Amino acid sequence: MRFPVPGSLRLRFLLAITLWVLLGITAIWFSAVGIFSIHVEQSYHEELAVHVRELGGLTEIAPDGAIILARPLSDPRYDVPLSGFYWQVTANGHATLRSPSMTRGRLDETIAHSPEILHSVDTGPTGPAITYGFTRKGPAGEDIHFVIATDQSELDRLIDSFTRDLTLRLAGLAALLLATGFAIIFFSLRPLDRLSLAFARLRHGKAEELEGEYPAEIAPLAADLNAYIRHNEAMIARARVQAGNLAHSLRTPLAIITDEAERLSERSECRAAGAVLLDQASAMTQQIEYQLARARSSAGKKHSGRGVMVPDVAAPILRAMQRLHPDKQFKMLADGCNGLVLPLDAVDFAAILSILLDNAGKWASRDVTLSFAGAGADSCTVRIEDDGPGIPENLLEQAFAVGTRFDPDVAGSGLGLAIAQDLCAAMGAELTLANGARGLIATLRCAAKGGDGS
Repeated sequence: MRFPVPGSLRLRFLLAITLWVLLGITAIWFSAVGIFSIHVEQSYHEELAVHVRELGGLTEIAPDGAIILARPLSDPRYDVPLSGFYWQVTANGHATLRSPSMTRGRLDETIAHSPEILHSVDTGPTGPAITYGFTRKGPAGEDIHFVIATDQSELDRLIDSFTRDLTLRLAGLAALLLATGFAIIFFSLRPLDRLSLAFARLRHGKAEELEGEYPAEIAPLAADLNAYIRHNEAMIARARVQAGNLAHSLRTPLAIITDEAERLSERSECRAAGAVLLDQASAMTQQIEYQLARARSSAGKKHSGRGVMVPDVAAPILRAMQRLHPDKQFKMLADGCNGLVLPLDAVDFAAILSILLDNAGKWASRDVTLSFAGAGADSCTVRIEDDGPGIPENLLEQAFAVGTRFDPDVAGSGLGLAIAQDLCAAMGAELTLANGARGLIATLRCAAKGGDGS
């Protein structure tokens, strides 16, 4: 499963689901706690109202003037010392009667100043208390005050206990919802992951088109992309063939022009014009040869993109170079790169190696060394070093220009390095030249950079 990255659909969906779950769970939490608090408070108030009526019904004035209860209240908590449940009966001229639970303190009888049952939050024996009370007349017409109370902490304890349990359960529900949402996102976006992997295989040269089956929403996109890839390949192939055909068709007229220019240069009165025509014909010939070489490197081939197996691709090239330059010694160093596959076009890569090795063979005194150094799963550095004279530092940049030749006595057309650099640019590689301790070093850095592989 891929981890979300900034700007990704996966991260946006995760944030949206997380926000929605948090808002929903928070709304449920506040609603449930509020509803429970209202109901438990109402239940407490109704219970206290019942108990205070029961207290009034059980209270009697004895013949000796003492206030007594016919029997204890039905709730046994009023008999437990400091239980948080208390009652009190007072009357002028009579001793105050308190519940066995109220071993200290007293209740404010002023709450009971009407036949109607009234309530308030007052100070009780063990802290703030919910207090209910009412009055009625005694046998002698005196006011008897009935007060009953429950600690506010009892109500708070019930609400806190409910809140704690509710929080734990809602937290578990939120975790379950988030996990479900993540799972839904994971399975819903898997086709996009497979599409991304198919693109990677295509880019790395392991496939010729987008592979796999996709949902109805994505399948048209994959089909259109495959059609575009096939159309693009066909268009490039046609363009290369046409370029090669054009270059070939220009060769004969250009040869005739060159021949006529040579004849003109032999005549004294036309020697200057003949020289100009020869120079221009030579420049045109170089351009035609350059385009022909580029067209031959890939014309007519299908870009399957299976990649380049390093260093296997170099072995036949080295054997050919050894035959082409029998007086030179070619050797290869590829420790640590065996089996490395680069996502490059094999034909173009082989053409680049051929050009660089041939160039090194022409200028080397004796030895040419080809070395490969892996720099990752899809990158490699290639070095071709010879023991020749090298190139003056101020002329290194000119070496890649079309038609550049530093020594006319050395065979060549001056097109090889220009073609090699053009191929490197097309495949997303970098080619540099530098003078080493022994001679010239050509360094080719290859990596999957999204080139078209042409």
